Amino acid sequence: MTVAQTRHNESPGSATAPRGSSGRRGLSRPAAFAAITAIFVLFMAASSAPSPLYVVYQQQWGFSASMLTTVFAVYVVGMIGALLVLGALSDHIGRRPVLISAIALEAAAMVLFITAGDVSLLLLARFVQGIATGAAMTTLGATLVDLNPPHAPHRAGVITGAAPTFGLGLGALGCGFLVQYGPHPTRLVYVILLAGLVLAGMLLAGLPETSQLRPGAARSLQPRLGVAPRLRADLIALVPILVASWALGGLYLALGPSVAVGLFGLSSHVIGGLVVTILCVPASITAFALRGWPTERTLALGAALLVLGTAVGLTGVEAGSVTAAAIGTALAGVGFGAAGLASFGTLARIAEPAERGELFAVAFVISYLAFSIPAVVAGFATTNVGLHRTAVVYSIAVIAFGALALIAQRVRTARAADPVVEVLPVSGPTQAGR
Repeated sequence: MTVAQTRHNESPGSATAPRGSSGRRGLSRPAAFAAITAIFVLFMAASSAPSPLYVVYQQQWGFSASMLTTVFAVYVVGMIGALLVLGALSDHIGRRPVLISAIALEAAAMVLFITAGDVSLLLLARFVQGIATGAAMTTLGATLVDLNPPHAPHRAGVITGAAPTFGLGLGALGCGFLVQYGPHPTRLVYVILLAGLVLAGMLLAGLPETSQLRPGAARSLQPRLGVAPRLRADLIALVPILVASWALGGLYLALGPSVAVGLFGLSSHVIGGLVVTILCVPASITAFALRGWPTERTLALGAALLVLGTAVGLTGVEAGSVTAAAIGTALAGVGFGAAGLASFGTLARIAEPAERGELFAVAFVISYLAFSIPAVVAGFATTNVGLHRTAVVYSIAVIAFGALALIAQRVRTARAADPVVEVLPVSGPTQAGR
């Protein structure tokens, strides 16, 4: 069912009309969609910007690889906490208030980064940034679906799959160049991001409210993960591919620059940022290139390339070949992009408007648990058993989850082929009683 159909068939008493939907001039829906996309990219660029700086912070402040991944971990702790507590809030009070608050908190984190003089303030900055990003991500995803144009029903899913990886790659590479060639390497990038956040706040002032407001805002703050029973089977089938892809992303963001230095002797900060970019940019390009593909084929391709790319990258690590490692990273990036496109596209398609906040919150919690916990374990393992052995074991684990994702999609496809299941299509203008 399209967004327009869903809203048309909702009873007038089922929800309060979106604030700002009448009597308020602001951005047109296409302009608002573009603005939300840009803000999504900005948040993700800010989240990856510290990655090339970790090596600099280590050199300046003398902390271990374990502390490095602790800095990475507190960001994810803040993010997941925000997803659990605030994930459904925008369904009740509106998208705009949540996004404006998230931008203000993200700006406060940038100020903390700019003034950080030791690891304790860096930890605080990352934690605050995690809360801001967690509050923003699920709301941004839901807002894109709200604003999705009827003539392009898959656009929101494409953007939700592509924007995170594009932003991650842009932030890491941009910061790498600024650290290598710009003045004040530990501050300039955050000043630029702060300016971008100010602009984002100005854009939000003209954003029309898109959420059908519901009562129960205070109750929604109780930490919980809720998925409607009819959506659970589809979500469970996506878990292996989410784990495989985001665990790989976590490894690159947490330890990628360290691997470039420690295993390949590449000390340039640009190279440190490029490690992340080689994974993330192909992922974004793939999400756009495959947007017309069937979901089942896209998921299968994503899982297969995650397995193949990680295996090729592992071969490069074992052989000391930068070329093989780069090729493997790019292949895995294509798999990452296909996985994100199909996963979030599926979620955007199957959820009703009142379910979007919670469903995206659950999906992001799964993704970022996979993004963070293995990377933190890898950081501690690096201190104890070495970077090389840690990279090998981590890669094998990603390959195993990629293979499990292939199996899960085969099972899901077989179930979908059952004519009993196909009696009730997910979308379409002819659904009876809708």
